[in-house]
Amino acid sequence: MNKIKKINLVCLGGGTGLSQVLTAFKNSLGKEIKRISAIVTVADSGGSTGILRKIYDIPAIGDIRNCLLALSDIEEYIKKAFSYRFKGNGLKNHPLGNLFLVALLETQGNLEKAIKIASKVLKIKGEVIPSTLENINLVAKFTNGKIIVGEDKIPKYALRTNQQIKDLWLKPKNPRATKLALKRIKEADVILIGPGSLYTSILPNFLVSGISEEINKSKALKIFILNLLTQPGETDNFKASDHLKEFLRISQVKKIDILLANKTKPPKEFLKKIKEENKKIVLIDKKEIKKLGVELVEKDLANLKDIYFKHSPSKIKKAISKIIKNRL
Repeated sequence: MNKIKKINLVCLGGGTGLSQVLTAFKNSLGKEIKRISAIVTVADSGGSTGILRKIYDIPAIGDIRNCLLALSDIEEYIKKAFSYRFKGNGLKNHPLGNLFLVALLETQGNLEKAIKIASKVLKIKGEVIPSTLENINLVAKFTNGKIIVGEDKIPKYALRTNQQIKDLWLKPKNPRATKLALKRIKEADVILIGPGSLYTSILPNFLVSGISEEINKSKALKIFILNLLTQPGETDNFKASDHLKEFLRISQVKKIDILLANKTKPPKEFLKKIKEENKKIVLIDKKEIKKLGVELVEKDLANLKDIYFKHSPSKIKKAISKIIKNRL
């Protein structure tokens, strides 16, 4: 990568998946990476974020907090304090970071301004951009016709009824994308999508008006990072191609260039935990992926040093850096 130009990297998603990718590339800023921009979903409705949304009538801030901390260059003990969840009555389960963002939003009157100030305080490398400033909720229609409103309620209903998500949209419909999100997509050399919950973390960004349209215009290299495991209530029994097909169908993104998938099989000690969580290893169906016109790249992406089978940020960075070096 040293012989090519520094790239503008755009990462889209939410949840812990996006945070892992940002952690992976944070220290490459100024080296291989000219600019790293995280475009984050604001459709979360569970936990602390859900409560604060109802009280203050604001977009979701939980994933924004996670991304700010992932890109932060402050001391580790301060990061831990921002992630600390209060105990006892009143503030129970609210992370300090969420309350900090709400305080900034209330005093500044604008989420973008709040994020800008938080970014300075936390000394972040890169930028965190909400996909929209509107107070949106995720809506899913299931195969039985039932409509469920709320990101946190959707997988719960699916698990309870064994129904599959058929369609997905935002309420209110077609919220406007932030100007900066569209600008960064337009300027991107590489666009990373995922990993993360397909329906509730990744796709909400692409339901925001203008996001998919701008990606379709873009000549950037588009890489979809496949989840290691299926997710109960969302992608039960999904193969790799199913993730791609559903993403393309609902997002209306016309083309993904590369599917980055893990090829490492988990050791026996992980298999019991995976089974207990009602998850399965995502099967890589190469023929179906090829039919979609997507190049498959399989690499060792798993972190085997934890009790959970999950992505390794350093391995993600290594794999994507190699792809970029070969393709740009």
